[in-house]
Amino acid sequence: MHESPGPAAPTGGLVVGVDSGGSGLRISLAEAETGVVLGTHVSREPVRTGPGGISARHFLDQVLPAVHALTAPHGARPVVAAAVGAAGMATLGDELRAELPRAFAEAWGAGRLALAADAVTAYAGALGQRPGAVVAGGTGMIALGTDLTAWRRADGWGHLLGDCGSGAWIGRAGLEAAMRAYDGRRGGSTALLARAEKLFGPAAGLPGALYPRTDRPAVLASFAPEVGRCAAEDPVAADILTRAAGHIADAAEAACPAGPGALVALTGGLFKMGDALLVPLRAALGERIPHARAVDPAGDPAAGAVALAAALATGTLRLPEDPSLLRLFDGVALSAPEASAQVGGGVRAPDGGRGHNQGGHTGTEGA
Repeated sequence: MHESPGPAAPTGGLVVGVDSGGSGLRISLAEAETGVVLGTHVSREPVRTGPGGISARHFLDQVLPAVHALTAPHGARPVVAAAVGAAGMATLGDELRAELPRAFAEAWGAGRLALAADAVTAYAGALGQRPGAVVAGGTGMIALGTDLTAWRRADGWGHLLGDCGSGAWIGRAGLEAAMRAYDGRRGGSTALLARAEKLFGPAAGLPGALYPRTDRPAVLASFAPEVGRCAAEDPVAADILTRAAGHIADAAEAACPAGPGALVALTGGLFKMGDALLVPLRAALGERIPHARAVDPAGDPAAGAVALAAALATGTLRLPEDPSLLRLFDGVALSAPEASAQVGGGVRAPDGGRGHNQGGHTGTEGA
């Protein structure tokens, strides 16, 4: 557990929270002391990714004018801190970490900055600064937990290596069941075959239509709602969702801290599928992590970015810093953008050792 360095923000200060993902950016201006949002700007243009990772220039070209417009009605009130949560920050955020601290300081005079993976802002939005685990599910799936001394992550490895139980995983399993029915193999579902052919055309042409797509995870995930719609009457579809629930609960168990008082929350478009997924998932969570109390998420990743910025401004940040998941910058970063005071113990693997610390895009915009 730690508190962010330096004195509290001056009275009347403002903070900026930015949520950047595959569907664009949401930029919020808020009171530093209370976190009350004063205004929000939404851009539907996702930040480009280039050879250096997420483009800092494209990001700043969108954020700086938006913040200027948001702050204009508030006179000389200073922006004292900012927090950015971005999909791909962990693995593609080197350019942002190198350029944003100085750019924000020059634009607003703000010396305090938090750069976070989108899973961290999802956590902060859902649970605030309490110990527990958050599962962010959409096209992909990742679980992130903390005991307030270190982060624990599970899955989020993409549709080829993981994202088990995600929208892409459910959609792929549903299409596999459709192809089994087409072949006459065991485990097939004629109901899913009918829905697959309605969406994608004749089953025999599905490999040619799917494999060359660069957005293959999203295409797979687009079939997940069809699995959900079939589940009430089709045992194959129901079994797919039961297995997905088990995978999601496995990730939550791996990420959740031990001991009483932990909370677990589900966030992201995947969980809008309803009871077909949520009923078996609640049962699986009760079996895997009976010590954790399930709660509804308090807010979304955009709210989490605001909460991080407000906590940073007021010196009350308790979430642990980590080299790839949550980097903090204060005044020293203005002369050395690559420097960041390291606080906390990094990402801890479920076995207690140094774990995976590379996170990517969770794809939580929807299944």
